[in-house]
Amino acid sequence: TGHPPIPPPPPLPLRPPCCRRPPASRPAASSASRPRPLHSPPPDASPRLRSPPPPPRPPRVTSPGPSLPRLTTTSIRRTTTPTCRGSSPRTTWRRVNEILSHYPSNYKQSGIIPMLDLAQQQHGGWVPVAAMDAIAKIVGVAPIRVYEVATFYSMFNRTKVGKYHLLVCGTTPCMIRGSRDIEDALLKHLGVKRNEVTSDGLFSVGEMECMGCCVNAPMIAVADYTKGSDGYTYNYYEDLTPKRVVELVEMLRRGETPPRGTQNPERKNCGPAGGMTTLLGEPKPPPCRDLDAC
Repeated sequence: TGHPPIPPPPPLPLRPPCCRRPPASRPAASSASRPRPLHSPPPDASPRLRSPPPPPRPPRVTSPGPSLPRLTTTSIRRTTTPTCRGSSPRTTWRRVNEILSHYPSNYKQSGIIPMLDLAQQQHGGWVPVAAMDAIAKIVGVAPIRVYEVATFYSMFNRTKVGKYHLLVCGTTPCMIRGSRDIEDALLKHLGVKRNEVTSDGLFSVGEMECMGCCVNAPMIAVADYTKGSDGYTYNYYEDLTPKRVVELVEMLRRGETPPRGTQNPERKNCGPAGGMTTLLGEPKPPPCRDLDAC
């Protein structure tokens, strides 16, 4: 719009032919000029710059795997002296295979809990470390995985208990109905503290949370390990009094079998004491109206 156009810049001068360099001849490729792989030292590098090779590893000393006739090794069985009663090795392995048959082959670790229970029954009420290690080998996991299960559930005992392990329920309904008096009567009669074993090895007293018999509180559970895993029993005794629980202990000491369930003669199973007062007949179904009549 009135301004003159800007002229283009002059071209750069070319280098005269006499000053141009001839093209350099490319040398033939040799092994020395080939690119080296990453993290490899150059061929002329000084030896002192190279890291020395690692020392050879000493051979790992491993002990032979334990034989598992009773879910434990013979050497450790002598040191811990567990009492395995009532099962032959063939019977034990038959029960182990029966447990494993309930789970897929790639989920054998699902059988840890029932095998811990079997080992506890065979060892008289407790699970030694040797049995946990053997179970870990059977299911193909690290021993710590079995330890985690055994230490999480309070029903697995890691110390010796009596042949009759008495478990007093300490949850709210039983506590309100006098479970502390039941426990005090047991401890005083047996002359032990909680989780201790009597001098004859027959009885021990522990505590457990709710066992599902709140309607017949207070109650105890008795785990009988006198006959090993084949004769193991776990029975409930309900509607107890301090006097009645001492009578049950003496019956067990004499080898008798106390009646299971409620100890109240006026109660039948979980029904009300004194008999039924309601629901004496077959209940009627709820009324249903005909929706088509609306």
